[in-house]
Amino acid sequence: MSTDSSINTFITRWRAFGRAENGNVAMIFAVATIPLIGLVGAAIDYSRANAMRASMQAAADSTALAVSKDAASQSSSQLQSSAQTFFNTAFTSSEAQSLLVSATYSQTPNSQVIVTASANIKPRFISMSFFGISQIPVSVSSTTTWGNTRLRVALALDNTGSMASAGKMDALKTAAKNLIDQLKAAATSTGDVYVSIIPFSKDVNVGTSNKNQNWLKWSKPGQNSDGWDQNNGSCTGWGWGSYDNEYDCTSHGKTWTASSHNNWHGCVMDRDQNYDTTATAPVANDSTSPSTLFWAEQYGYCPVSLMPLSYDWATVKNKIDAMTPSGSTNQAIGLAWAWLSLLQSAPLSAPAEDSNYQYQKVIVLLSDGLNTQDRWYGNGYNPSAQVDARQQILCDNVKAAGVTLYAVQVNTDGDPTSTLLQNCASSSDKFFLLTSSNQIVTTFNQIGTSLSKLRIAK
Repeated sequence: MSTDSSINTFITRWRAFGRAENGNVAMIFAVATIPLIGLVGAAIDYSRANAMRASMQAAADSTALAVSKDAASQSSSQLQSSAQTFFNTAFTSSEAQSLLVSATYSQTPNSQVIVTASANIKPRFISMSFFGISQIPVSVSSTTTWGNTRLRVALALDNTGSMASAGKMDALKTAAKNLIDQLKAAATSTGDVYVSIIPFSKDVNVGTSNKNQNWLKWSKPGQNSDGWDQNNGSCTGWGWGSYDNEYDCTSHGKTWTASSHNNWHGCVMDRDQNYDTTATAPVANDSTSPSTLFWAEQYGYCPVSLMPLSYDWATVKNKIDAMTPSGSTNQAIGLAWAWLSLLQSAPLSAPAEDSNYQYQKVIVLLSDGLNTQDRWYGNGYNPSAQVDARQQILCDNVKAAGVTLYAVQVNTDGDPTSTLLQNCASSSDKFFLLTSSNQIVTTFNQIGTSLSKLRIAK
């Protein structure tokens, strides 16, 4: 064989080998692609399963909370039927197969309802021949307990004049009543949840029915006093001039006669400093050192009277409906009385707490404006740093006492974000900055959901 012929034969066989090698690589690549595609498909399928699990968990949580209200009075079959109905309403998925829901009630030692749910989801990409999987199982569980934790919630709600604009007051009423419905649903037995309503402007209205309470102060010795008796009455006697307070009247040789307390509208102003930032109980009839008492005032823009802690849900809603916007902004006095409403001491004397229970105390403070006036500072129109300073001390004291504080700023007028309310909130996720009235409704719903979940044990 010639050299040229040998070379040509070698080249021909080399080319054939090369072609055979390319085929092997393609085959190897094709085989390797199968598990890669399987892994991608598995990730997609398990992502679908996780999404369904999240929806099932939310449905189980709401079902456990809903059926717990009547669980103690129902038979096992009735409880199971109720749970199935609630779950089917809350969870709708065309992908869930072989769905099973179970509900059980027990008292070990606290009353509890356990709702479990399981289903299968059919893979779209995973084949049994490759991974040996034809169904992906999904299961969830939710436990609602009661008899151990109870809620006491105070709503300090801005009733100042600016709430009349942009539909804010109407939105607040809707939001607050929706929140009441959520809290009512969270109560499985009498006393599980109490709510107080504290409307505020510059003052808070404690109600004219309290006119004879020994924690009120009407008169203060000394000239230029800010007592109610010194500023509400009539001036009679010889001489020219008409005077509307005791000091001006008597300093001009006339006689001052204070008005009857029956004419009082019900408003009180801030307590003497530093009791304005504490929850110290008032010392009854303390005429020598009246700083612990609450000063009556005939404020021209007195808001609707407050409502102490109650679970009379219809009456609570009626109080909310009675709110009207008027007056200037003093967030601190609303917050102070919200705190007082949670305590078993004068002036509002909250219902006694049962030692067999734990109590979660919460204040929701909503305001649409910056502080403009309190008893000492501000003109009612411009923001007052001095009023803010008093409130910051109060906020710190409220949180130090273990009260959870939500703060909501409704900013429809382009005001600066309230650093004060941000700092007052118990944590960053409990401060809400709203720029429209509609957001009041959604925000209160979010707060209500959060409070209701305090009843979800795990």
